[in-house]
Amino acid sequence: MLGSAFGVGLGLRVVAAEPAVRSAPGRLSRDGRAARLSEVFPPEERSDRSLAAELVAVDRLEAMLAAYKADLVVELGYRRPAALDVPAGRPGAAVHPPVDEQGRPELVECSEFFADELAEILNCSRRLASTLIGQSFALRTRLPRLRAALADGALDWPRARGLLAELAGPATDATDPAVIAAVEAALLPVAAEVSVFRLRELARRELLARDPAVADRRRKGSEKIADVALRHQGDGCAELSVFTGTDRATAIHDAVDRYARMLRADGDPRPIGQLRVQALEDLVLRPWDTSRPPVTATLTVFAPLGALTHHPAGPAAAADGAGDGDGEAVPAGVLWPPAELGGAPITAAQLRALLEQVEALCPGGLQPPAGGGLSYALTDPDGTLRATLDHAELRRLARRGCPTHPTGDCQCAVLDRPPEVDRYRPTPAQRGFVTTRDRTCRHPGCANRAGWADLDHVLPHNRGGPTACDNLCCLCRRHHRLKTHARGWIFTMSDDGLLTVTTPTGITRTTRPPGRIDHTIAQAAAAHAASRPPDPDDDPPPF
Repeated sequence: MLGSAFGVGLGLRVVAAEPAVRSAPGRLSRDGRAARLSEVFPPEERSDRSLAAELVAVDRLEAMLAAYKADLVVELGYRRPAALDVPAGRPGAAVHPPVDEQGRPELVECSEFFADELAEILNCSRRLASTLIGQSFALRTRLPRLRAALADGALDWPRARGLLAELAGPATDATDPAVIAAVEAALLPVAAEVSVFRLRELARRELLARDPAVADRRRKGSEKIADVALRHQGDGCAELSVFTGTDRATAIHDAVDRYARMLRADGDPRPIGQLRVQALEDLVLRPWDTSRPPVTATLTVFAPLGALTHHPAGPAAAADGAGDGDGEAVPAGVLWPPAELGGAPITAAQLRALLEQVEALCPGGLQPPAGGGLSYALTDPDGTLRATLDHAELRRLARRGCPTHPTGDCQCAVLDRPPEVDRYRPTPAQRGFVTTRDRTCRHPGCANRAGWADLDHVLPHNRGGPTACDNLCCLCRRHHRLKTHARGWIFTMSDDGLLTVTTPTGITRTTRPPGRIDHTIAQAAAAHAASRPPDPDDDPPPF
């Protein structure tokens, strides 16, 4: 590292700047070269737990170095201002300002040639250098809390990069900085405990709750730079990628995956990845082939029961907790109150209210796509799944009502989660409920779809574990095998669906069902809102 050197004491640290370039650490090996870290701290002399602890420490140091690297980039960028460039309209000025990989102009604060200089310093492409510049300035100017967490080693770089992609992308350029700060404050307390995929999902949800227009800006932005790209990888292989809106990309991937699963069901022994490539090739290069059966997606509507009686009164009202008289408004960052639900089974009145809302969406209500299915996942206000049912069952139960009180608006149960059964194999109703609740494999960091996962007894059935929804979770085949056969792993699940996984070295990770609202996020958002100073434009009482 130019202008710096590293020393090895109890850990890796930056020592005083020196004019010459030195390698780290400073101790020499027997052959006269600088000693390597593995020679100073031999891994083979460590216990399993010590190895795991050292890996965590190295990960923390990498985060701290990433923050330091970003600070170095920003400082160098400030020393290469745009004032150094040829002014617009003069000979030699740029006709079209350079844009980054997301299609927006590069930072106007820096010279148009700063990315070229940084690319040479880091010996990387200009595209990578431009991305690093954007991330570095976003950490400094838009996400100071995220930068602090990274610099303190409290959050690793992959998760920080995921938050940067969601909160500092083109779609958020027009978002109020106070909104970005609120999302940042709400997510950081839980960011290190969830996967990168889940963290980005949470960021999108929190951002949409405060700035609904960001979704439309994101969609329009992706439409502008949508493309199909080909990158040659050598050895006769290439990578074909599609960049488009989430809805289109999801539909394309879902269709390709379904056709691949059909090929496997027909006996094709190739890996699923090869089958997906084969399916995509058939769809694109042989579109006239009508021998393939049609496939379509299954639509699942997640309906919070609390929304039937309590709802935000729109983005403007949600910002200050004001209502419009049609319902009880809830301030931003505060969970919907559970009303009188409290985990009780679902009543006919609630189903009728849901059906009325569904029918109001369009003439005849929502309809399942041709060849597909339409189902409903009914949740409590905090996202806890309470029951699943299809459209026909919703109509039937809403029309029939309570068998005991056919004419009254009682609180009797007409729908609940599937009951426990006295056998090993789960019932179809249990499978539908658990796969809807989990959506993906529940192993930390895994995003394999629940539709292709196994239903596993968290507490094994042969050790007294019941075949009940609160003891079943989705695990892909690989992680199901890991839980069953790998030694030293411990899996436990709480009544509210929190799955805790402990590795043989004692590292513990947790996952919760994707739809569940994390109370830590809501509390952090509320604390951030409470800590904000009052608007100086507001007149004090008595107004």
